[in-house]
Amino acid sequence: MSEELYKQMAQSIIDGDEEVSAELARAAIADGLDPLEAITQGYMPGVNTVGDSFACDQAFLPELVMAGEAMKTAIAVLAPEMKKAGTRRQILGVVVLATVEGDIHEIGKSLVGTMLTSSGFEVHDLGVDVPADRILARAEEVDADIVGLSALLTTTMVKQKELIDEVNKRGLKLKVMVGGAPVTREWVQKIEADGYSEDAIGAVAVAKDLMGA
Repeated sequence: MSEELYKQMAQSIIDGDEEVSAELARAAIADGLDPLEAITQGYMPGVNTVGDSFACDQAFLPELVMAGEAMKTAIAVLAPEMKKAGTRRQILGVVVLATVEGDIHEIGKSLVGTMLTSSGFEVHDLGVDVPADRILARAEEVDADIVGLSALLTTTMVKQKELIDEVNKRGLKLKVMVGGAPVTREWVQKIEADGYSEDAIGAVAVAKDLMGA
């Protein structure tokens, strides 16, 4: 019975159907299934399928967004049950995300946050137009492994460099990932960022690589 349910869970993510993903999560709880197993054996294969399709240009941004939202909905239903049972998902790493100061673009960063959360990272999304001091304060507060910085304007890209300079100055053991439409590999090398990706699926792969996962 659980195998069939797991297949349906994966399909709900592939379809990007939040209603069905939540309904199946509630069914899993009613059937006494381990909520952690529901995530790892049911929903995650669906996320991986969509991610692979996106990487091969067989799925596009809307499907990716919908899959991420369906996964978030399922986790929201299952998380209280995991807490009750005292089980926790294995956290691959702690990430602080922000769009840099002076920049108010949200969508790309939010999608990266959703996909990182779905893939097993603990994500603290600080929103948009966030000064470097606030980003680093939160990173220290939550003992972050990675800081992810988004910039969608050529005029705000310099804020990525300023934060990396501050990390080095303070001697913080933080990995810094950068992204955004104007960001190039040349820029990444110039500012000595630890990772870069053009899209949300790539960002997950980079984050896993930085964590040695």
